Amino acid sequence: MLNSQEQTSDLLKQLHMPTIRKTFEETAEQARKESWSYEQYLLELLKLECETRRQSRIARHLFESRLPPSKTFDNFNKKRLPAKVGTHLGVLTNGSFLDRSENILAFGNPGSGKTHLLCAIGHELIQQGKRVLFISCSHLVQELLIGKRDLELTKRLKKFSHFDAIIIDDIGYVQQSREEMEVLFTLLADRYERSSLMITSNLPFSKWEQIFKDPMTTAAAIDRLVHHSVILELNIDSYRMEQAKKGKSKEK
Repeated sequence: MLNSQEQTSDLLKQLHMPTIRKTFEETAEQARKESWSYEQYLLELLKLECETRRQSRIARHLFESRLPPSKTFDNFNKKRLPAKVGTHLGVLTNGSFLDRSENILAFGNPGSGKTHLLCAIGHELIQQGKRVLFISCSHLVQELLIGKRDLELTKRLKKFSHFDAIIIDDIGYVQQSREEMEVLFTLLADRYERSSLMITSNLPFSKWEQIFKDPMTTAAAIDRLVHHSVILELNIDSYRMEQAKKGKSKEK
């Protein structure tokens, strides 16, 4: 015959509550010492279980996001941002733009911090329980082409739809063929007014015909992205160039 502790442990195992199963006896001892009510004891156990599950979920979402672990706000110099971009940070990091299916479009020269900024926002969103995917434009296009080749493009799009935000890095960095352009446009259209895209680009909109190959498709792609969007223009010097110049000046 199992005693009460063993029965409780067994039932918690069946209910898939590993944290409560591990801590209920220790927490009960604390409850007795501090004269907690039954309700307070139960509340503390549930808090522990929920927090452990939240941390596990965050760890799982971080792994699947493919976000570079180093590109967070902890090592991002916000003082380098143009004032107009800085004013948007509060709205972007609280994730409210996701509820409106808005896009974030970051433009600027190579090394201006576009990728780091969007990745840092992505890390903040994951801490809030959101699902984010970071992927280069070239890699994204290749995944979509494989899906089209295997007659599974719809399945691939459905997989991407599970993410609250997709960060597409360096759109236009690689010049797409017409087939590549078509699958990229298919993704943009599929997410339009459904969920958010976060895009970095070295190319201004005036040069996006290099990506989508014809004026009609280019206009349609830009229209879908801009309709609900926040545009961040990082017209600042390359961070890497700044660091190189500082290094040379120290050598002198």
